Amino acid sequence: MSDSVSRDVVEAFYEAYSRRDLDAFGAFLAEDVEWHISGPIDILPHCGHHSGKAAVMKMIGRDIPDILGNRRLIPSLTLVDGDRAAILCRVVGFERQGGRSISYRVAQFFRFRDDKVVECAAILDSYDAAEQVLGHPLAPHDTLSTGENDLIAV
Repeated sequence: MSDSVSRDVVEAFYEAYSRRDLDAFGAFLAEDVEWHISGPIDILPHCGHHSGKAAVMKMIGRDIPDILGNRRLIPSLTLVDGDRAAILCRVVGFERQGGRSISYRVAQFFRFRDDKVVECAAILDSYDAAEQVLGHPLAPHDTLSTGENDLIAV
């Protein structure tokens, strides 16, 4: 069992993921893969925890395309260390319901075993993404307002 992953494997995996090439992407997933995307599940239903290869393939192949059409991932930074990789990227696409352009940042942290992804933790700019998908700014909670000059107490 290999305890490190090469940059070439990480880049090939991410290219398949970015292109949504399901056959190539699936070849990089371990059967017991755990995939977690932090974000508002009621606005972005593909967020949350996905356990197992079939669940991850459904999320990538069906759930995300239901929300975001022509979705692309544009990496800006890739770090590989041992069996782990971290990728900072921009997600771009269009919202299926209204056709609005969507663009937000996401940081993804992967763990590999024998050149297959066994774990992904993704942290997206969910506030920005949710506003874009909804098509309007999110209103701050009334209970947080100080009542003075529209300031928000944090």
